[in-house]
Amino acid sequence: MTGREGFLKTGHFPTLLAALLYFDVSFMVWVVLGPLAPFLREAFGLSATEQGLVVAVPLLAGSLFRPVLGFVGDRVGGRRAGLIGLALTLVPLVIGWQFAHALWHVLAIGVLLGIAGASFAVALPLASAWYPPEYQGLAMGIAGAGNSGSLLATLAAPRLAERFGWTTTIGLMALPVVMVLAAFAVMAKDSPSPRARLTWRDYLSVLKEPDTIWFSLLYSLTFGGFVGFTSFLTTFFHEQYRLPRVSAGDITTVVIVSGSLLRPVGGWLSDRIGGYRLLLVVLAAVGGCLLFASTLPRLSIVIATLFVAVGLLGMGNGAVFQLVPQRFSGRMGLITGVVGAAGGLGGFFLPTIMGVVKDATGSYGEGLGLFAALFGVGAIVLLELGTRWTIRWKTHALKQAGIFCYRERVRGLLGDEAA
Repeated sequence: MTGREGFLKTGHFPTLLAALLYFDVSFMVWVVLGPLAPFLREAFGLSATEQGLVVAVPLLAGSLFRPVLGFVGDRVGGRRAGLIGLALTLVPLVIGWQFAHALWHVLAIGVLLGIAGASFAVALPLASAWYPPEYQGLAMGIAGAGNSGSLLATLAAPRLAERFGWTTTIGLMALPVVMVLAAFAVMAKDSPSPRARLTWRDYLSVLKEPDTIWFSLLYSLTFGGFVGFTSFLTTFFHEQYRLPRVSAGDITTVVIVSGSLLRPVGGWLSDRIGGYRLLLVVLAAVGGCLLFASTLPRLSIVIATLFVAVGLLGMGNGAVFQLVPQRFSGRMGLITGVVGAAGGLGGFFLPTIMGVVKDATGSYGEGLGLFAALFGVGAIVLLELGTRWTIRWKTHALKQAGIFCYRERVRGLLGDEAA
């Protein structure tokens, strides 16, 4: 029996497909205010800071709702939790369609859109529970491909808003949600395998470990960078390069497609060279790309540069989650929830800070330079973590993750030169 045949005969493929659809449509809704930001700025006369905050609020709320929805899934089952999540996702869409007439209405809608961003905490465990260890990577890769929903938002939302208005566009987002809700109800099924229930005390225990914080910070850079740029770039291209709103959304789609496609490549490369080595390259390279983009070169060059940067961020997401099981092999359910929440939190800061810097300086270039420096610091921190992990981690985990101590490498080079 081939790997493909074994995968199809193992587990429950309709549930896997339902999880993918749930995550995909939820991701689309979660980031929809990003491509609508230029329309919202015109409608409410927003400053760059206010515009950045509107875009960022759903990302922050998604981080806050993620452990809550995960806890609900643990108590009532993934299928019921998914149905609840999809039903609640309709609430902000209906409010935005019919009742959004002021800025605080939009901010409130953004908070409720965080429920869609929390879908990760239900969709992935629901699919994962059906598959044995040898097929976990493939199953999670399929379910996790739902972040491609961001492409639907950036491609469709500006076009719909240009023709029908931003409120109607938000209402139209409810149509695919209703269709996925119906499909999910028919296709999704909870695994019969027993599953240990997690408590808040379990989450607190894992938070006490320093490596949990370090992985959260690293993922807040990679996934936070990806989802932050997904929400921010339409504004960037419209405001900084004066592109029409639809064109700005189209170019954003072109840029962020690299992050969606290269995430599995990052996981594949991490299995071969180690997630630590790949992540080190990713952080340094993204910092270099953003530093160059901060000079605001001509449009074609900045598109290519950001395409590479976002693609690297997608690979970095795969690298982080190749590292995590090496350290927390028996507690992946716990650590995934904590680290995943940190990723959305990182996404909140990118558009918010970019807006503040734009109002202060008149340009987004300085903001890109600031984040270039942040990624550079991240690479340095990761180098230092390598020196700690080589002492504290098990030998097998060090080998799988590709971790090394840069100080030993430097001493070796200096010794060779002295000889």
